Amino acid sequence: MSVLDLFKLDGKVAVVTGGGKGIGRGIVLALAEAGADVAIAARNQAEIDSVAAEVEALGRKAIGVATDVTNVDHIDRLASQTVSKLGGIDIWVNNAGGLPDGTPRWLTRTSPEQFDAQIDLNLKAVFLGCVAAAKAMDENGGAIINISSSSSRGGNVKNGPYGASKAAVNNLTNSFSNEMAPKIRVNAVAPGPIATQNFIDSMKMTTPEREEELKGMMNLPMDRFGQPEDIGAAVLFLASRASSWMTGQTIFVTGGS
Repeated sequence: MSVLDLFKLDGKVAVVTGGGKGIGRGIVLALAEAGADVAIAARNQAEIDSVAAEVEALGRKAIGVATDVTNVDHIDRLASQTVSKLGGIDIWVNNAGGLPDGTPRWLTRTSPEQFDAQIDLNLKAVFLGCVAAAKAMDENGGAIINISSSSSRGGNVKNGPYGASKAAVNNLTNSFSNEMAPKIRVNAVAPGPIATQNFIDSMKMTTPEREEELKGMMNLPMDRFGQPEDIGAAVLFLASRASSWMTGQTIFVTGGS
């Protein structure tokens, strides 16, 4: 077996939440290109159907399941449909998350209801996904990958609720890894600034000059923003046999920031 064979996912089945666009789409396509069939979950059916068509164009099977990741019934339905239609679950990626209403906030100006919504989306959803994955994976085990954030390191300005929820994801990842070893490995990827359409719009990155200004502000030694495929490649590593001796780890993919 060559080292490249360790990255192949032929015969594997993956679930990716938040897979309809951006980082999630990049993860879906990376896993499919490596040989996996993929269940794609998000709230927008049209988006996940579009990504499913891209997976099928690569010669892999795909299903799109409309899912609210904060709803345990939806998560259980996602797991059961994946098993029944694709034959099992070997890889589960908890990617769905973000800011519930797209608004970063100071901690001192966050209502309890807004804080609860942030925790539900970024932490409770990961908890529900990990539990569902553990139940669905057979005696052969599998790999769970949680998408965290560079904001989990702390020191956030006007984004404290988000950073706190992602820091909790890192801890949850480590705790689950101890509970599930050795059959199931649980790791996380913490992206830095990724040039998704949402990021471009929120940062008003409409000109090359604005892009250079933002890169300077964010102190990116690699001198570029990340792309969804950068995160897809990291997830592929953690999903594959290439990382078979890794669990409980959070890999920061941040351009050096």
